[in-house]
Amino acid sequence: MLRLASYNIQKCVGLDFRRLPRRILQVLDRVGAQIVVLQEADKRLPPRPAALPHFVLDEAGWNIVDLGGAGSLGWHGNAVIWRGEGVHELETGQMALPGIEPRGAVWVSFDTPIGPLRVVGTHLGLLSHSRQQQVMHISRHIQGLPEMPTVWAGDFNEWSRQPVLDHLAPQMRFLPPLPSFPSPQPIGPLDRIALGPGLQATGHGVHSDRPAHIASDHLPIWADIQAG
Repeated sequence: MLRLASYNIQKCVGLDFRRLPRRILQVLDRVGAQIVVLQEADKRLPPRPAALPHFVLDEAGWNIVDLGGAGSLGWHGNAVIWRGEGVHELETGQMALPGIEPRGAVWVSFDTPIGPLRVVGTHLGLLSHSRQQQVMHISRHIQGLPEMPTVWAGDFNEWSRQPVLDHLAPQMRFLPPLPSFPSPQPIGPLDRIALGPGLQATGHGVHSDRPAHIASDHLPIWADIQAG
C-alpha cells in the first residue's frame, strides 16, 4: 500500500498571516504520505522562488522532483515531493493548460512498493469552462504517454459534489469528494484525487489535526492506494 497526499500550502502563509514552512512540514509529517503533490508551492511573482525552501525539505528528508523551475520548487506552483523506502523517481513532464488564467500540471512516474505509478499534480482554474477544458487536456495528454497506473491529485477548484468533472475523463475514477476548504471549517471539496485503471483506494480522507487548521487555507487530503 502507498499513501499519497495533496496539499495546497498557500505559499506557506497560514491564516495567522505568518509564513512558516516548517509548520507545513509538521502537517505533512502527521499525514504520513510517501508521495505528496503540492499546490501554491512557489511565490507568485517572477522569478517565483520556492515558498517552501529546498534546504528545509532536505533537512526533513524529503526528495524534491526537479520540474524545471530555476529556484522554484515546482512549475505553475505545482510541486511533487517524496520519501520512504521503495519509492524511486523515474521520469517527469509538464503540461501548460488552456484557460483564461495561466495554469499548469505536472506528472512524475515512480517505481513504488505497489509497482509503477504515474502521479499527476495540478491546480485548476477558477472558471468552470476553464476547468472543463483543463481536465480534458490533461486526459488527452496522459493517454498519449506509455500505459501506466495513474493517479491525479490537486486543487481542482470545484465546489460541486456532483460528478461535474468525472465524465470529462472517463478513464479516471474520482474518489468521493470531501470538504477541505476553508481549513478552520471546511465546506468546499476543492481538493480531489482520482485513480486510473489498475488502482484502488483502501481509504481516503482529509487531515484536520492541528496545526493543519491554521497552516494554510486548505486542509491536506490523502488516499491509501494499492494495485487492483
